[in-house]
Amino acid sequence: MSLLYIFIAFFKIGLFTIGGGLAAIPLLREELVKGGWVTSAEFIDMLAVSQSTPGPIGINMATYAGFKAASFVGSLCATAGMVAPSLIIIVLIARFMRHFDDHPVVQGVLAGIRPAAVGLIAAAAWFVLANSLFILEQFPDGVWLDLRALGLFAVLALLYWRTKAYPVYYIVAGGLAGIFLF
Repeated sequence: MSLLYIFIAFFKIGLFTIGGGLAAIPLLREELVKGGWVTSAEFIDMLAVSQSTPGPIGINMATYAGFKAASFVGSLCATAGMVAPSLIIIVLIARFMRHFDDHPVVQGVLAGIRPAAVGLIAAAAWFVLANSLFILEQFPDGVWLDLRALGLFAVLALLYWRTKAYPVYYIVAGGLAGIFLF
């Protein structure tokens, strides 16, 4: 895989990701899983590692995938590709918004982008949920619920909603529980 291909692949993802890192997950999945870079299981692992490390999840995943594809230089190309569109677009938008922030067309565009971003995030959440709580590959004739994963999810979600502790604590707790449960 060429470094230019890696850069362009992540440039496209960065260009069309609206709504933050979680909104990038469907686009990353499309490129990485359907493009043959990684399997679905590897993608979920990559997602877990990227969520567990400091920084934006989309950029973390780009760095991880780039490294997997072409070592350190690949990670630089993927990260640069992912970041470049945002950098270019935000500079242009900042200049544009100063003059047209209150214009009805601009307000309409922004109002339309918000639900689109929420839809992408919901699709990403469903993908992660389905691949984390259901055993899809072991039972091709049907979908089976992984009760251990469901129990761990329920306990950690309840703890988070009740305590609102720092998210890394739940990630560490999930990893430790995974050692014993899986």
